[in-house]
This record gives sequence, structure tokens and C-alpha cells, in this order.
Amino acid sequence: MTIRIYNTLTRRKEDFIPLEAGIVKMYVCGVTVYDYCHLGHARAYMAWDMVRRYLATKYQVQFVQNITDIDDKILKRALERETTMEAIANQYIAAYDQDMARLNIAKADDYPRATETIPEIIELIQKLIDQDYAYASGGDVYYAVQKFPNYGKLSGRKLEDMQAGASGRVDEHEPHKRYPFDFALWKTAKPNEPFWESPWGNGRPGWHIECSAMVRSRLGDTIDIHAGGIDLQFPHHENEIAQSEAAFHKPLAQYWMHNGFVNIDGEKMSKSLHNFKTIRDLLSYFDPMAIRLFTLQAQYRQPIDFTEEAINAATKGWETIRESMLFALDFGTKLGWQNLEVPSRQEVIDAIAGFEEAMDDDFNTSVALSYVFELAKKLRAERNTLVYSGKSETSAEVLFQEWQALSYMTNVLGFVADIRDRQVASDSITESQIEALIQQRIEAKKAKNYQEGDRIRDELKALGITLVDQKDGTTRWLRT
Repeated sequence: MTIRIYNTLTRRKEDFIPLEAGIVKMYVCGVTVYDYCHLGHARAYMAWDMVRRYLATKYQVQFVQNITDIDDKILKRALERETTMEAIANQYIAAYDQDMARLNIAKADDYPRATETIPEIIELIQKLIDQDYAYASGGDVYYAVQKFPNYGKLSGRKLEDMQAGASGRVDEHEPHKRYPFDFALWKTAKPNEPFWESPWGNGRPGWHIECSAMVRSRLGDTIDIHAGGIDLQFPHHENEIAQSEAAFHKPLAQYWMHNGFVNIDGEKMSKSLHNFKTIRDLLSYFDPMAIRLFTLQAQYRQPIDFTEEAINAATKGWETIRESMLFALDFGTKLGWQNLEVPSRQEVIDAIAGFEEAMDDDFNTSVALSYVFELAKKLRAERNTLVYSGKSETSAEVLFQEWQALSYMTNVLGFVADIRDRQVASDSITESQIEALIQQRIEAKKAKNYQEGDRIRDELKALGITLVDQKDGTTRWLRT
């Protein structure tokens, strides 16, 4: 089945056909590095990570995500802390990398920085001036939106209805504009600000021109997918189209994709509402994969509401998935999986087909997760049976195929089961040592020294070993 993607530009789902057979060029708008990332960033980058992972099962994906490291907010933060723009940017780039790693978001193939793309930016601005789409005024350079007939085609807005200052990025009081909705491509340097030399004087680039230049310098004139949050649709992405397509007379992207907002108890997340939650705040309370599950339970275009009830439910759901993902570690050797080579059963084939059908339908993770949970619940039930009875009525071959299918699905969705606790147990205690401690516990219980028996049980539990007492008086153990 062909993947179908909702294209914001055409406002409908379309069959996905890459420009070049077998290759997908994908660009995602990255962060402005002046603060820690919040839940909205997490939702966006987990969504595009999921899209990339699924596309990678069918294509070679070239994935680029920019970094905005020159901006008014970065300069303000540097001034507040009496340091440099570069120091602030590097601090929050490092923090971003740490947050994304904890959420298991794969690194992009390239992270171009705005400050590393200045020559390309200046070249692009000059090209727009030469074609009369931009003009220099008082050391600034502005894009003349009235010159671009299709301005507004992405957002569906009419120029006469638009308001300057959308998204807080355009200063409607800029004195050198010819028209209120024109936007800055180059800004003249202010006192004590970093600057670069240009044909129009010392200054720095505007926000929108940076992405147009970085897309072209890394991926070419036209790419397959351009993605970002719905808040970037206007004016940022609208302005990117106006710049790139005016300069090169080619479409900037075939497909425009936008993820929905994150709301906090029904309200849009914002600093002014004091409901702003950084990723670091959340990770101090919740498992990263529970947060990932929470975001993927809704299709990426839909808004999601972050509530205590919702994240607690996601935490419980993740524990079911996690235990099932670790089924091979717990039981694979005992079930002889290392020697299995069996053809897939029709039931497993159908589950994978259902999962992929959902993903092919504009990456509908809400439906795709139903197949994950179906397999996870089966494996969890078998896990409990094996723990408490030592055997299962389901064959090793069936369990192996179900676990393989689950592993494929969870890898596409970007889930990773943390096995560090199990690894610590494996490294610090051998099976013979475990059996010896169990025997000591049995002897302690026979002597009615229940306190010692409990101590040994707790010692093993701290090492990741769970004991299960059987009705016949024997004790089974499991690394958990």
C-alpha cells in the first residue's frame, strides 16, 4: 500500500511519491536555542522521528534539522547573563541533545546552524534583490510580499487580511518598510550585537531567510517533505515558500506536514499561562517512553491534552509494552529461541499488515498502537504464566513470532526498553549465587527465621531478581 500524507499545502491526503526513486529528502525546523525544550518540542520531534523511522523501512531518508543560533531571544539571554550569544547557544544545544537522547529521538543526518550558513544567506538575499522581490532600506533588507502573487497559499490567508507581527516575529513598527507586511531578510547591527559584513552593511539575518538558505545548501532546490509545528505554518513556512520559490522558480517542498499543539488541562501551553513544562521537568517524574507513548496515542496532526490522568494512563500502558519487549531477555534462552527459524504465522502477518496500513494512512499511530497493545498483552500474559508455573501452553515458535512482530512495531514507533537494571543484576550476581541464596532462604524459613528469609528476598529484589514461591515448596526466580 502507498503511504498517504496530509499535505497542508493542498489540504488533502496525497499519495507519497518521492522526487527521486528510493530517496526521501526531509527537513524539519529545529529549535531556537535560548532555553530548555518543553513538551511541545518533545511532541514535535517525537512525531517527526516516528515519520522518519517508518519512511526508513521503505526508503533511504536524508533527514536535516536546523538550529537557530542567532535570534533576539538568544541575544537577550546573553545580555541578562553577561555572556556571549555563542555560549548561550552551545549551552542549550547540549541540553537539547541530552533531552532528545533520553526520548530516543534519532540524531539528524545534519544540524546546520544559522551562523554557519551566512554566506549562503547573503547570496540568497542578493538573488531576491536582483529579481526585485526584496529591497534594501536603511541598512535593513525586506522581502516585498506584494511582489509574490501566491503569498498566503500555504496558510490560506489573504494578504489584505493578515496582521503584521504574527507569531511575535515581525516588528510592525520597523521604520524602513515600504509595506506593513514586508518582513526582514537582513537586520542592521545594533550596538554591542554580533554582526557579519554584507553588501548592505554590518548586520545579521532575519529568521525566515535562514531556513530557506539551509534547506537549499543541504538538500537542494526542492525537497520531498518540509515539517514543523502548526504554529510555524504562518508566517515562517509561508515566508520560506515566498523566498525560495521567488528566487529559484521551483517548489520548495512537495509535501508540507505540521503537528498539532499540546494543551495543558485544555489550555494551549504557553509561558504566559504559567503552564510551561520543560522536558527535564517531566523526565524527573515520568519515564521517557511513557511520554513518548502519551504523544503517539494521538495522530500527529491532532492536538493532545496533557493531564495527570492521561500521563498516568500512558505510564501504565508503557509498562505493559516494556515488559513484553523484554520477553526475549527473560525467556528467550529458556524457550530455545536462539535456534528457531520458522515461517511467520498468518495471524502475525495480519497484525503487521494492520499496523502498516495504519501507518500508511498519514502515520496514524493512534490505530497502529492498537496492534502493539494486542501483542504486548498476549506476551505479558504468557510472561506471567511462565513466571508462576514455569511453562506455557503456547508454543515457543508462536511466542517468538509474536515477539518479533512487536519488536518491529516498537522500533518503528521509537520505543526502547531500558535494560540497565537487568544488566546490573547480570553483572553483579551469577545464577549459581542466586541459587545459593535461594537455598539459604529455604533453610531460614524451615528454621522459622522469617526475618532472614525476607532479608534474602529483598536483597535479591534489589539486584533485579524476583522470587516466586511455588505450591510444592520450590522457588522460581526471574530477572525483572
